[in-house]
Amino acid sequence: MTDSTTKPVPYLTDPTGREHLLSSEITTIGRALENDIVVTSKRVSREHARLRRDGWRVILEDLGSTNGTFLNDERVLEPVALHDGDCIKIGDVALAFHDPDITYRDTFLPTLEVDVAAGVVRLDRRVITLSSKEFVLLAYLHARSGEVCSKDDIAAAVWPEYQADVYDYQVENLMRRLRTKLEPDPANPQMLLTIRGLGYKLVGRG
Repeated sequence: MTDSTTKPVPYLTDPTGREHLLSSEITTIGRALENDIVVTSKRVSREHARLRRDGWRVILEDLGSTNGTFLNDERVLEPVALHDGDCIKIGDVALAFHDPDITYRDTFLPTLEVDVAAGVVRLDRRVITLSSKEFVLLAYLHARSGEVCSKDDIAAAVWPEYQADVYDYQVENLMRRLRTKLEPDPANPQMLLTIRGLGYKLVGRG
């Protein structure tokens, strides 16, 4: 989608496929007819949420709605910047966020969050389910992001109960499983890199 100057404009699509341009500085969403995007559902507050343009970013804010605003199935408790492909849920209506300008300014790498205390991993703010060993491996690499980690060091960190009785194929298989959950193309990894003869390295945005 573009505006009158041909610059790409972010937009939302509703369940009917209709596109809602976010060309104004503020776009409001709610049940009341005064809103820019009207959602006629009893689960939607009169003034439910708003989208605010901040430079090239679009910020989503809940306006104290009764049933909450959700971003990728997590309740929005504070203003949050949107990414292309995000799913916004207003009451029982899902809206998809699209940013046509993403190819001009974003890197390919997704944003990775590893919350060790909570045992939660998010990739572009979507929760990823990992096995216990996959989580330990990722947490170890994440703590050393950008550094090359040898298979021996990984084995000691992930399988401390086995001491020295961990084989390379176990590390390789675990890395392969982790890649299938994090990499868009596991056969061509962009985040979990193999450094031939040395080990593995995690790169990305966090």
